Amino acid sequence: MYFENISRRIIIYCVFACTFILSTSGHLSFIKEHAEQKKRTVVHMSMTANEPQQSWAYVTVRPKAHVFYWLYYTTHSSGFKERPLILWLQGGPGASGTGYGNFQEIGPLNVSLNPRNTTWLQTASLLFIDNPVGSGYSYVDEKDAYTTDVAQISADLLAVMKAFIKSNPDFSATPFYIFSESYGGKMTAAFSAVLYDAATKGDIKINFKGLALGDSWISPVDSTNSWGPYLYATSVVDVTGLDRISVAAKQVEDLVKEGKFKEATNAWSNTENVVEMTSGGVNFYNILDWDGSDSNRKYGGLDSRSPLEKLYDRHVRPMANDDLDVLMNGLIKKKLKIIPENVKWGGQSGEVFEYQSEDFMKNVTSTVNHLIQTTPLKVIVYSGQLDLICDVL
Repeated sequence: MYFENISRRIIIYCVFACTFILSTSGHLSFIKEHAEQKKRTVVHMSMTANEPQQSWAYVTVRPKAHVFYWLYYTTHSSGFKERPLILWLQGGPGASGTGYGNFQEIGPLNVSLNPRNTTWLQTASLLFIDNPVGSGYSYVDEKDAYTTDVAQISADLLAVMKAFIKSNPDFSATPFYIFSESYGGKMTAAFSAVLYDAATKGDIKINFKGLALGDSWISPVDSTNSWGPYLYATSVVDVTGLDRISVAAKQVEDLVKEGKFKEATNAWSNTENVVEMTSGGVNFYNILDWDGSDSNRKYGGLDSRSPLEKLYDRHVRPMANDDLDVLMNGLIKKKLKIIPENVKWGGQSGEVFEYQSEDFMKNVTSTVNHLIQTTPLKVIVYSGQLDLICDVL
């Protein structure tokens, strides 16, 4: 089950907001400085007195596969060498850390380019990676370069971190943590095991300290099976709705047990359809909100989308809203200078999502237990009280 053996070392992490003042001009004052280094391109941003130091790069992790990262140095008075480095991995899969995680969650500026006074940059340096390849500004030259499971994703992330440490050796000794949400938690668990092994063997010099799995999709069947009881317990659905959701969820579980993972993913999408219909369109990320997402009503009963398209539209597309899309494909792309002209931020995210379809319903709880029981890493597993999609009971 979801929390089996996890109680041994759960720590509570609280981030307290404090005042953080940046330039309020409403613009990022980027100035280009290019440096070509074999398979990666590094660009640094010269800053005004009130803006955090930053750098960004592409890393060619495999032939035809190019991953983009964006680093922000902490604004803490003690300096970045004395503060932790946090890697943020977004969910989806296919959502962009440099976009959504950065401008809508924990970065120094919001989508309107106004200062965020609760940015984590006050405490630690932040590293956003558009992952898996094809998310955000990351891209593939051909479709056979997409990843299909968390093992391939982990290998790509290890290649990125090796290149990052080589280009930024000062971060090799700073405490390193990985934070994540939703499907990013699944990727984080798998990558953490790979990174810890690589560090132990001396393949990468990094001071890896711990990971945080927020609302993480680490046990898909357990989460899906909890939807009906959770919605019934909170009076979102009645007993008839409970029964219908539970029947649909049982189909998912049975397919997983049979090893039919792609079929299980489609059945998972169907379970979400049942949730929408029985709840009247409850918001999957906040059960106190009804977003009117009942597809039968929205499409007049003629919804021709595939199960994967429905999943993508529910869980990834909303993370690239109009304001963020305009920002990332306009001002930010122009200022970063290194984004290829033919690369559209988020342009390949749908295919990223599709190529992971056979891995969606596979759990990584054994990996989480391994990290807790056999490594010195600090492990946080936490879930939002009102979140449905990755909830636990």
